[in-house]
Amino acid sequence: MGRWSRRLAERFIDWLGAEPNLAWLDVGCGTGALTSVICNVADPSSVVACDPSEAFVQDARRRIKDGRVTVIVAGSDDLPQRKGGFDRVVSGLVLNFLTDPRRSVEEMRARTRPGGMVAAYVWDYADRMEFLRHFWDEAAALDESARDLDEGFRFPMCRRDALESIFSAAGMRDVMSAAVEIPTRFETFNDYWRPFLGGTGPAPSYVASLSEEMLHGLRVRLERRLVPAGTGGVIELVARAWAVRGAAP
Repeated sequence: MGRWSRRLAERFIDWLGAEPNLAWLDVGCGTGALTSVICNVADPSSVVACDPSEAFVQDARRRIKDGRVTVIVAGSDDLPQRKGGFDRVVSGLVLNFLTDPRRSVEEMRARTRPGGMVAAYVWDYADRMEFLRHFWDEAAALDESARDLDEGFRFPMCRRDALESIFSAAGMRDVMSAAVEIPTRFETFNDYWRPFLGGTGPAPSYVASLSEEMLHGLRVRLERRLVPAGTGGVIELVARAWAVRGAAP
């Protein structure tokens, strides 16, 4: 997922159209993909990146060697503060994993200077996060229980109208959203399939639970679906996320 999330972060920052020399807060920074893009593209004066996972924070600190960046352990219920507020408070691929997304956006708003921007993005699991959509559709065709693990059903907030509603309910003004898309190209079916064997994440965990017979059946169905005869094996898909932003009152 990391190779795609980094590309998505670049598109997201382009969509924000951020000016240089701003103070940023990255909420749920993980290993630092969005923070790195902010440094490379937005020319910030400073970035505070936070995550509740000590392991992620340590990894981000190792990866990001930029004097403008501070990475700390903090969750969405105890966000860092800055005198006068941050100019931009952002969160990438995190909101759907939080217990109370609206409350989290309220906390983000509270850390933003008046007139500053809060923005976030999440994968469009239900529709055009295509390499996962194909996977879960075929898994559910073989095994009805797979539907319960499908992020498209588990995360109903990963839709444009739901995100706008959350931001509006959290007191943000001038709320707007957009589709942010990246191409995802796999040179062969094995290039597509291999990451599902890693055991980390809902889809790989599901794969790890399958019998050899079920695993073979799922692979055959996916290969038949994604690699039509005569295509040479290349799989070209789209990964879409929904981005939302609003101004702090």
